[in-house]
Amino acid sequence: MPYSFNTTEERSNIMKKIKSKDTEPEVRLAKELWKRGIRYRKNYSLLPGKPDIAITKYKIAVFVDGEFWHGYNWEEKKERIKANRYYWIKKIEKNIERDKENNIKLKQCGWAVLRFWEHTVKKDLEGCVQRIEQLIEDRK
Repeated sequence: MPYSFNTTEERSNIMKKIKSKDTEPEVRLAKELWKRGIRYRKNYSLLPGKPDIAITKYKIAVFVDGEFWHGYNWEEKKERIKANRYYWIKKIEKNIERDKENNIKLKQCGWAVLRFWEHTVKKDLEGCVQRIEQLIEDRK
């Protein structure tokens, strides 16, 4: 029997507002790449994991991962989950595993994979763009 849980209406409304694509860090990164002449596809569904940004010319897949959903600092953070612990730990660990599997699939197809945490893009957009530019240079 699948695990289910009851949630408050307030929590439910908060969760409904969380975007799965075009988050603020994704948009900032994409706009900066475009401004620099780097062309890409957004949420490219032809690839495993549907990368947030796919630079098809150089086979570079870029993901901007949310800290909660993709398990940033997971071993420490999972101890803090109090409400609906079983559900959230299972869900996030499944996300972490799926991310690893998608990385492997992409690499097997000849794609380079870059994953940035949302907070990294927010704090160091220039550094993220430079990593992408360096990878493009390496793949020319």
